[in-house]
Amino acid sequence: MSEEFLLLNPGPVPVTDRVRRAMDEPMISHRSAEFEAIYERAQDALEYVFRESTLDGRVTNDDGMALILNGTATMGMEAAVANLADDDSEVVALVNGKFGRRFARIADRHAQCTRVGVQWGESFDLGVVANTITDETDLVTMVHNETSTGLLNPVAGVGAIAAEHDARFIVDGVTSIGGDVFCIDDWHVDIAITDAQKALAAPPGTSAMYVTGDVESAIGGDDAPFYEDLDWHLRKAESNQTPFTSAVPLFRALAVAAEAIVDEGLPDRIRRHRRQSTAFRAGFTGMGLERFPTAADATVYSNTLTAVELPEVVRADPDAFFDAVAERNVSISGGQAHLGGEIFRVSNMGQFADEQILRGIRTVGEAMVDAGADVDPEAGLDAARGVLELQRR
Repeated sequence: MSEEFLLLNPGPVPVTDRVRRAMDEPMISHRSAEFEAIYERAQDALEYVFRESTLDGRVTNDDGMALILNGTATMGMEAAVANLADDDSEVVALVNGKFGRRFARIADRHAQCTRVGVQWGESFDLGVVANTITDETDLVTMVHNETSTGLLNPVAGVGAIAAEHDARFIVDGVTSIGGDVFCIDDWHVDIAITDAQKALAAPPGTSAMYVTGDVESAIGGDDAPFYEDLDWHLRKAESNQTPFTSAVPLFRALAVAAEAIVDEGLPDRIRRHRRQSTAFRAGFTGMGLERFPTAADATVYSNTLTAVELPEVVRADPDAFFDAVAERNVSISGGQAHLGGEIFRVSNMGQFADEQILRGIRTVGEAMVDAGADVDPEAGLDAARGVLELQRR
């Protein structure tokens, strides 16, 4: 009998039975008091996540508001840019992966966009960033955890540069918030965005953003997109509502998932994600594989997903490797865009047990052997077990 299906893609991630059951409850009106109670539960839990994503439980902002959006994080990214910029605004977008590029493409539609770009998987030079952001810069966009490459980008350093020039700072925290440290005020973040289907471990279809009190007065107006009018969203959120029809089952699921984060506590959750990501890296390198991204200076490896190079022999027929993984009832992701056939990616976002991390490593090792790669799966498992046992103490 095959093992239970294991979803290791970097989103959507697995959801718990409690989250699934929440979506099965009877339908209610999105304008009812019952729905407002659901929104309030979700918002309260999300504000904990946005404000206290620290290892010591420290609150990093206390004057902003969490908003829940009827759309994925791309909606949040566009809403943030479109509400803070217009045709004459200068936006500096940092790009070292697919989602940094998405931010830049959004900015192109709403403002004048200048890119600070490096090869996907390479680290930013903060000196170049400092030379690009000027007193004429109105807005800076950046991805904290670049999902396409497995790098944790230096938001703190870029935020400090943006603050020196009084530029607004929007950060995509889609695959970090809920799984790693994120400090709103310390990093000079004005708007932070995350997605239900990533480290929050809820179903896809909704997203959330945190709007700080300092930036509220600069938001929107009549030029804001109708559906993404953040001023309207903020006003409706004060009464635990959204401007338009809400995806009631998804809001219920998000409330349950976010409350599970509160119950676990962010310090413990962050440490768990860091331990398991370290085990993934140790396991893959221990069996003889190479990491994909290049972490240098203030840039480090992601703590919620891991990107690894495919060996040359596997690149010749990557489908053989991915098919061998799927035959073991495990799902992982390949590279995106030009990285297709070059790398694979696995996630530890959500509620994984250590045994599932080890199964993922074993599956990759066995599939590599099937595809003709010269790797040692047992050596990888030994390395990963050592990390998990040492860091569990």
